[in-house]
Amino acid sequence: MENLKKNAEFQKIYNFGKKSYGHYSLVFFIKNNLDHNRCGFVASKKIGNAVCRNRIKRLFREYYREMEEKIQVGYDFIFVGKRSAGEKFKELKFQEMKKDIDKVFKRSNLFKD
Repeated sequence: MENLKKNAEFQKIYNFGKKSYGHYSLVFFIKNNLDHNRCGFVASKKIGNAVCRNRIKRLFREYYREMEEKIQVGYDFIFVGKRSAGEKFKELKFQEMKKDIDKVFKRSNLFKD
């Protein structure tokens, strides 16, 4: 997995990509015409303190690492944490987050067949 780092890359995905909502997350995605996926992980200060934001981003990274071989290749993704994830971050289990993001990816047809 390659990370998105530049602001211009994020802005391109926000402005021209598609988005799909879950209960705890929002996923932006766009085709990148490469032979690999690139990811960005975002948790704003509205979600909570640094501990909360880092935990949410760790859960996103772990989800992607675990599901990488099942996700279609050639996309840029931005995983954005929602306030509902921040409010519940201490009790939020990986399995809940996984179920939520799985629904988002299925709805957007981003899994390999």
